Amino acid sequence: ESLSESRVDCPPLCRSLGTLQPEAMLLWLTLALLWSTTCWAEQIYGSGGGQYFSTSPDYDNDITGIQLSIGDSDVIKSIQLRYGSSWSKSHGVQGGKTQEFLLRPGEHIVAVYGTHTFYLRHLVVYTDQKRSASFGREVGNRFSEIPGEHRKVLTGIFGQHKLLGITGIGFQWDDPREELTTVLTTTFWHRLK
Repeated sequence: ESLSESRVDCPPLCRSLGTLQPEAMLLWLTLALLWSTTCWAEQIYGSGGGQYFSTSPDYDNDITGIQLSIGDSDVIKSIQLRYGSSWSKSHGVQGGKTQEFLLRPGEHIVAVYGTHTFYLRHLVVYTDQKRSASFGREVGNRFSEIPGEHRKVLTGIFGQHKLLGITGIGFQWDDPREELTTVLTTTFWHRLK
């Protein structure tokens, strides 16, 4: 009887918080998990599976080149990016015929198109200087991606690979480093004057 009396004396807000606390915590946890997967998940094109890879961010240099290795049956075996004058680690598996596309100074990759079956089969990169490079052979399911915001450029790649080659690929977009460096340097020198 004393327990029921204490419930009567407790204000409604206190009672509802006390009885709903586990449910409220579960709701908040569920919402947090749902929010995090939709905000942080990036699209991977392809069947996926296998070992995950991602290029390391380069905060000083823009992408200045891309190199892919194409194996038998036009399967893309590996991919590599060039930042400034240095090539990143090669992602994927060894072997195949290498194809390379070097960007001009101030040129950026602004869109990609490709196809995949169980493996990545075809990739085309488009630049802001109206040039493109095609790797592999167009067969399978199509995909294309452009950055979600104006003036964003390709800054990295990620994906997965198995025994024969790349099974999935995704693209990271951000502001060009060259432009950002110019703005920061100009701002810095103007403040010194």
